[in-house]
Amino acid sequence: MSKKTKALFCIIGGLLCLFILFFTVIIPKQNDSFALNTAKDIASLPLPENTQLIESKSMAGKLSGNGNGMQYFGAILIKSSLSLEELRQHYSAYAENNWTYCVENQPTSKIEQVEHEALSFETDIRESGYFIVFSWGSSRGIFSDFDIRGH
Repeated sequence: MSKKTKALFCIIGGLLCLFILFFTVIIPKQNDSFALNTAKDIASLPLPENTQLIESKSMAGKLSGNGNGMQYFGAILIKSSLSLEELRQHYSAYAENNWTYCVENQPTSKIEQVEHEALSFETDIRESGYFIVFSWGSSRGIFSDFDIRGH
């Protein structure tokens, strides 16, 4: 085999490795980062009185509904003596649309809003007063289009 042929195989092999690395590591990591930022945005909001932040969770992928498409989910678990309506009123002041800063009762550790993947809080919830505040994030660009988890 000539030196030119060996060099060509090395270049093709290197490009193939970069291609695989891009689609299996870089794109999923970037999409996970978008989802994490969705949870961080919620956690950065001021908490209402008599409320404490317990933990946060995030996930990227095809998480609910039908069809293809990358979704970014971020959530915080809070414990509060306030009612669901009082919490909804507090977070609605920050909401930009119907899928940001949604508040629901959280009776168990399982996050029910995520349909196609298993996602749960670490906290063992055995009493009332726990609530989930969640948002569906978004991103435009190749990262959402080329992540296999969105298909």
